[in-house]
Amino acid sequence: MSCQIGCNMQKQSQELRTGWFMKEQGAEEDTGPWLPVKQVPSEVHLDLLANNKIPDPFLDTNELAVQWIAEKDWVYKTTFATPSASQNLGLTTALVFHGLDTFTTVTLNGTTILTTENMHTTYRVDVSSVLRPYAREDETEDRDTEPNILEISFHSALKWGRDIVASHPEHTFHVRQTEASRVPVRKAQYHWGWDWGPILMTAGPWRPVMLETYEARVEDVWVNYHLSEDLGRCEGEICARVDGGDGQWVVLSLRREGEDGGEEVVREKMRVESNDEETVTVKVPFTLELPALWYPHGYGAQSRYILSAELLKSDDTPLDQRTKLIGLRQVSLIQEPDPLGKSFLFRINNIEIFAGGSCWIPPDSFLSRMTRARYNDWMNLLVESNQVMIRVWGGGIYEDDAFLDAADELGVLVWHDFAFACASYPVFDELLASAEVEVRQNLQRFRGHPSVVVWAGNNEDYQVQERYKLEYDPEDMDPESWRKSTFPARYIYEYLLPRWVYEEDPNVLYHPGSPWGNGKHTSDPSVGDIHQWNIWHGQMLPYQNAASLSGRFVSEFGMEALPHLSTIDRFITDPSQRHPGSMKLDFHNKAAGHARRLATYLSENFLIPTDLASYVHATQILQAETMRYAYKAWRRMWGVPGARQCGGVLVWQMNDAWPGVSWSVVDYYGVRKPAFYAIKRALREVDVGVSRERKGDWTEGHVDPYEALGTNGCRFDVWVASRRLDSVDVEVSIRFISIASGEEVAAGITKRIVASANATTEVLEKQQVEVRSPDTHDPFIIYAVLRSSSGKVLATDTDWPQPLKYLDFSNRGVKVEVSPSGDTVTATTTRPIKGFVFEEHEGLTLSDNGFDLVPGEEQVVTVGRGLGNNQPLRWTYLGDDRQGSTASC
Repeated sequence: MSCQIGCNMQKQSQELRTGWFMKEQGAEEDTGPWLPVKQVPSEVHLDLLANNKIPDPFLDTNELAVQWIAEKDWVYKTTFATPSASQNLGLTTALVFHGLDTFTTVTLNGTTILTTENMHTTYRVDVSSVLRPYAREDETEDRDTEPNILEISFHSALKWGRDIVASHPEHTFHVRQTEASRVPVRKAQYHWGWDWGPILMTAGPWRPVMLETYEARVEDVWVNYHLSEDLGRCEGEICARVDGGDGQWVVLSLRREGEDGGEEVVREKMRVESNDEETVTVKVPFTLELPALWYPHGYGAQSRYILSAELLKSDDTPLDQRTKLIGLRQVSLIQEPDPLGKSFLFRINNIEIFAGGSCWIPPDSFLSRMTRARYNDWMNLLVESNQVMIRVWGGGIYEDDAFLDAADELGVLVWHDFAFACASYPVFDELLASAEVEVRQNLQRFRGHPSVVVWAGNNEDYQVQERYKLEYDPEDMDPESWRKSTFPARYIYEYLLPRWVYEEDPNVLYHPGSPWGNGKHTSDPSVGDIHQWNIWHGQMLPYQNAASLSGRFVSEFGMEALPHLSTIDRFITDPSQRHPGSMKLDFHNKAAGHARRLATYLSENFLIPTDLASYVHATQILQAETMRYAYKAWRRMWGVPGARQCGGVLVWQMNDAWPGVSWSVVDYYGVRKPAFYAIKRALREVDVGVSRERKGDWTEGHVDPYEALGTNGCRFDVWVASRRLDSVDVEVSIRFISIASGEEVAAGITKRIVASANATTEVLEKQQVEVRSPDTHDPFIIYAVLRSSSGKVLATDTDWPQPLKYLDFSNRGVKVEVSPSGDTVTATTTRPIKGFVFEEHEGLTLSDNGFDLVPGEEQVVTVGRGLGNNQPLRWTYLGDDRQGSTASC
C-alpha cells in the first residue's frame, strides 16, 4: 500500500498492477488453466501471445489466426489484501476501473459489484461492505482473513453488438467500415477493422485498476476563465468538487509554473458545506493582471499554471490533494462571410494560425502497451516537422493523458472528434445515457489542457447521411423531430454534444462534425471543413491538381505509400513474400481497391519497377510529391488577413496502428517516410513555392507530350509563405536548369522583397520564361531559393515537368560523402535529381530526406542517432541506374 500524495495524507491509493491471471470464460476442463498476466493494463491478445497461445497478430497473415478470440468471453482475476485503514469508521474503500473493454461483469469475493458497457468510461465502486476483514500479519489463517478475490468477466463485444442491432429493428444501422455490430457499442470502432488496420477485437482491463481508501477526496479541480479582448486580464473562478466532504476545508491555489514551485498568484481557503449531495462544489473567483498565456509552438511560449485543491480537516490534517498543470489561452473559430463563401480558421490569443498538421489514429491496435515515452516521441515528431495541429479521429479513443500532456508541453493544437465515426448512430435511451457519462467524463478530464481547442461531433457521419439519403432539413430546428427522422444522430451532434461541451468546458470550441459545412453538402469547398478524397478515392484526380481542390479547411486528404524495407522485413517473415503484389504484402494493406489505385497513380507518373526496393521508393516519392503539391498550394491560399482562402490542412494520416501499408507519413515503428519531410519543408517558418502553368493532361489522348512537359517555355508563379509575426526582408532567386545536361537554359531571376507577416506574399505571377533552345525539347526544372538578408538559405523549392516518367534520369553524377564523425552526410549532383532517399530504420534520425538535388548546391543532412559504427547508409533516387536499387556509402 502506498500513499498517493505523501505519507501524511490519509487518502491511500494502490494500483493493482501485478498478480493477475486470465483465461477463457467457461468450465475449467473446456478452457484450460489460468494463464499468468505480466501486468495490468493489458488485453487478451497480449496475454495469449505472452503465454505462447497465439502467433503475433502483426506478422504475415496471423491476423486471421486470432479472429476466434472475438467470439469468446474472457475472465481476469487477482487477489489483494484489505487495506489496513479500511477498518476505521467513516472511511470509504473504492475500486476504480479507469478503462474496461467493454461489456463486463465484475465480482468481488463472489458478489457482483459492477456491470459495464462502455470502454471510454471510468467506473468507481464503493466496496467497503464487500471487503474481507483486515488481517494483521501475526493473525492465524482462517477463511475470514483470506485475500479479496477480484474477477472481471469480459463478454464478447462482437456478439453483444450483433444482439443489440437485432433488438432494434426500428433503426437502420448504415455503416461504411466493416460490420454494423460496432455502431451501438461504445467501444473504439477501429477494433472492428478499418481501411488502414486489422480486425483485432480486444478485451481486457486496458487502463489501470486502482484501490483507494479515503475519508473524503478531491474529485476534480478546474478553472473557468475569460480573457479580456486585449489579453491583459484574466477573470474567472477556480472550482473544486469534493466527494464525501462536510465541514472540511479546501485550499485552492494557482501558481506560475517555474523553478522552486513558481509564483503563487491565487490562494484561498474555503469551508466545505454539505448539501446532502454525494459531491460538493466550491468556487473561488480570481483576477490575474497580465496573465502568462499558452501559445502553439512557433507563436509564443507554452506558459502554464499549477492548479491545486488541497482538502484539510478542521485541524489542518491533510486528507487529499489534486494538482494539475493548466494553460490559459483564447481560442476562436473564425467563420465569416467573404467573396468565396465563409472563412474557416483558428485564432489563438488574437493570432490567426494556419493549422498545418495531421490526423491521428490510435497508435496501436493494443493500446495498453502505449507508454508516456512513445506519446512524447510522436508529439516531438509533429514539432520536428513544423506541424501545429493534430486531429484525433473519431473512430478511436479519447486520447491518453500522456498525449495531452505532451501536446501542452510542446505547443501542439488538438482537434478532437467525439467517438462516432462513419455510421448512422441510433439514439435509443440506453445508448444516450451511456454516451452522456462518457462525454462528460472525458470533457472533465480534458478541460484545462490548453492544447485542446476544438471538439468535433463525429467523423464523416454527415457523409453517411448524404450517401444513404437520410432525412436532413437544415431549416428544421426542432431537436425532437431529428430523433424521429432516419438520421437521428443529428440529435447527438447538434443538440446534446454542444450542450454538454458548453456545460463542462466553455473554454473550448465545438464543431458538429468533420466534415461539416453549416448544413451545406460536406464536399462544398466554400464553407466549413472538407475531406478532400478526390485524390486517391473518388475521382482519383492527379495530385498535381491539388491547387484546384482546396477548401476553407482541408481536414483530411492523403496518398498511400509503402513503409521502408526495414519495416516490411519485420512484418513479412517469409523472404519469398517480399515483392510487389505478394499475398502477404497485399494483406497488410486494408484499403479497398488499393492495388488498382496505387497502380494508377504509379503508372501515370513513374516507370513502375518490379523489385521491392525500387517499388517502395516509387510509392514513397508518389506520396511525398502529393504532400508537396497539396501543402504548398493550400498554404499559399492562407493569403492575407481578411482574405484567408484556406485555414489549414491535415494529412490523413500521421501514424499507424500496426505495421502495414497505408496513408501514414510515419510508420508504426516511428520510421519516417519521405512524405514526412515534404510536410516539414512545406510548413517551414518562412517557405518558398514555385509552380508552372501546365498545358495538357498527359493521361488523355491527343496531347502533345512536349507541351505537357513545358519544354518550349512556360508561365510560372513564385510566392513566399510566412508564419512569422513580423515582416522580413528576403531574397528569392530562380534558376532554370536542364534535366539532361544540368546547364542553365534561361537567365536566372533575383527578387528582393519584404515577406509580409503571417501571410502569403506573391513574388511572381504568370511570369513567362523562354528557353534558349526550344527545338531540342529539353525539359527543365524551375528551382527557387529563399535567402535571408544575411544570405542564409531559408527554403528551396523545385518545380518539375510532368509526368516524371517521361524524364531521363541517367548519368546523374551523384556523390555522397559521410563526415569522419558520421554525424553529417553531404550529397551533390551534376544533373538534377528527383526523390533522393536514404533508407531509414527504427532509431535512425535524419534532418532531411526525400529531397531533390540540383547542380551547384550541397545537401547536408544531419544524422542525429541510429547509425552505428560501420553501418551502411543506403540511398537511391528516381531513375537510379546503378546495379541494384541501393548502395552503401
